[in-house]
Amino acid sequence: MTKGRVTLPAQEGMDEEIKKIVKRWGADAVRDSDGTKIPDVIKKEADKVYSKYFFTRGDQDFAKENLDELQHMFIMSEPVTATEEEITIPILAGYFKDQLKPDTDNDPKKWWQVIDRTTGEVVSTDQWEYLEETEEVKVTDAKLWHRYTVNVLVYQIWDPVHMYNHITNDWTTEHQMPYDPRYPKTRHYILERLRTWLDEHPDTDVVRITTFFYNFTLVFNDVREEKYVDWFGYGATVSPKALEAFEKEKGYKLTAEDFVDQGYYNSPFRMPKKAFLDWIDFQSKFVSELAKECVDIIHSYGKEAMMFLGDHWAGTEPYGKYFKNIGLDAVVGSVGDGTTLRMIADIPHVDYHEGRFLPYFFPDTFNEHNNPVIEANQNWLQSRRAILRKPIQRMGYGGYLSLALDFPDFVDRVEEITDEFRDMHDHVKEADPYVAPFKVAILNSWGGQRKWMSHHVHHAIWYKQCYSYYGILEALSGLPFEVEFISFEDIKADGISDDIGVIINAGEARTSWVGDDYWKDPEVVEKIRAFVQCGGGFIGVGEPTSYEHQGAFFQLPDVLGVQKEIGFSLSKDKYNDQRTPDHFILQDQHEAINYGESTRYVYQTSKSATVLDIEADDIKLATNTFGDGRAVYLAGLPYSPENARLLKRALYWAASKEDVFHEWHTTNIYTECAAYPESGTFVVINNAYEEQVTQVTKPNGMVIDVTLAPMGYQWFEI
Repeated sequence: MTKGRVTLPAQEGMDEEIKKIVKRWGADAVRDSDGTKIPDVIKKEADKVYSKYFFTRGDQDFAKENLDELQHMFIMSEPVTATEEEITIPILAGYFKDQLKPDTDNDPKKWWQVIDRTTGEVVSTDQWEYLEETEEVKVTDAKLWHRYTVNVLVYQIWDPVHMYNHITNDWTTEHQMPYDPRYPKTRHYILERLRTWLDEHPDTDVVRITTFFYNFTLVFNDVREEKYVDWFGYGATVSPKALEAFEKEKGYKLTAEDFVDQGYYNSPFRMPKKAFLDWIDFQSKFVSELAKECVDIIHSYGKEAMMFLGDHWAGTEPYGKYFKNIGLDAVVGSVGDGTTLRMIADIPHVDYHEGRFLPYFFPDTFNEHNNPVIEANQNWLQSRRAILRKPIQRMGYGGYLSLALDFPDFVDRVEEITDEFRDMHDHVKEADPYVAPFKVAILNSWGGQRKWMSHHVHHAIWYKQCYSYYGILEALSGLPFEVEFISFEDIKADGISDDIGVIINAGEARTSWVGDDYWKDPEVVEKIRAFVQCGGGFIGVGEPTSYEHQGAFFQLPDVLGVQKEIGFSLSKDKYNDQRTPDHFILQDQHEAINYGESTRYVYQTSKSATVLDIEADDIKLATNTFGDGRAVYLAGLPYSPENARLLKRALYWAASKEDVFHEWHTTNIYTECAAYPESGTFVVINNAYEEQVTQVTKPNGMVIDVTLAPMGYQWFEI
């Protein structure tokens, strides 16, 4: 196939150039972007036309006429220390005032809170007043040397994504204000406006919804930089209307502090509280019901409804219980790496999935000081591994095509990538890939609700505190395993499924990804110990099973064979065995292992444990036997081809399945193999920028020699 499966961003004023790119990249669909339009002549070149649609921004006349129905959020002021009994707190200090405005239409004494952050006590409304002229809260009878903050209900007077584009792409258009469909007038308006828009766009085949109603939490500071960003956040979904409806439906009342959360704003790294989980459920139900109305209208016009997994996706969680009710035809999302590709590709209840690959055609990447081919190659190498495990059906790019055309090498490289993408589908023919004969389960507090979403702050953005754990997901995205995401509540309710071979628990102590106080729950530790005792595998990374309780920090030291010193037991002598380099897990390891930020002060607690790597008396890699089962401890695991192979070996060893490890295995760690028995094909890929030579072992023991070009691949018949 030389054409198809590719969506091209189009814009006005470059008709002939677009026609050439359509042919070179084999695009069968064209799309507009935020701030661009598709020329009519280009629409005729495509089999499908995508048109973006914003439900809750764009019509500024409506927004200006209904300022009391703008979207809200709760924010926390910067803390002020009381040096006298009367203090004033500037509520918007440090915030971008073009984005937020205090809501005084709704009584501040009802919705706002002043909190003594030294004690955590809520200050009585009799002790404070709002000074509207100066945008300050005055507190009386303050306790000396205590710190005080104000939880403020604010209007969003500038949509954060529109603001981002202004800052990034130097837009000068009028600021767009988002309106809230919780209010009946706005709800009626957006449904009628959708019908009008559909009438005006008869040549649109796919309505690309960007997304539905509420943006993830994104707040800017007073110098127009991001102050707080949470791609999973629900901070922008609040309103007096919604809070009153919540109280009626759930039977209890929420306060500003339930959203401000001491300034953490219910980050996904926090252990989710009941109130926040109830709010997610409440808003997701509302969003799904209204979204279904919108999708039904789109379908009545004979058009497809595609949701962008990104901007304004709060309440449309694709792995939540209400998503299936929306009735979408497709999802599209930004592909930052293999993990985010799997986040998109695994979404159920849609007909097809589309990935928007990097880099975006924005001036921060496409400029004279940068080479976008570098980012395109890295993005493709990591994404390709995941596509071979769980394919998306379509791919594309976003932004301003005019910028990309100034880089001929980039245009050439994308031509190769789009051809390779189609070639994959031609060979795979929708067959499932070979996987190991056991499942891998990622255990955290969110479970399947946040599948492929752990250790994210903002969609595939690198963070120093995250990459040592995020690398596990990235490695798994392209490894031959079926991966499940389970929660502690799943284990308590249903136990551990018989088809799970290995459980992984990874992250920092106290975070939701490790589980915090779930590890002092006897039912949890009983069931996991029994699972390993009876032959299951357990892999802990960083500070797994951690919760200081009953003289232990790691709550499964008997399973892991190691413990972490946190300063309480320095008087107890520790003895770590010398490194044992000859082990199945280390057979592909020829250089020092990269543990990322690593974990310190881990020591051996069981004589059955074997230390595979140790630095300055800190254990970095160890194995242990527990009954008929096995466990592996790792101090961290950033993504790299070397660490992907290390994890693969650790998983097979923990599952006691070394005997089938070499099925569809490549000897060179920079190469990988994906086999499709149903379609009778297999492929070998090179994940490096240099030529690689490797051998592939088939299940029958036959070995094949393969030489691969830089970033290359070869298909074979089984």
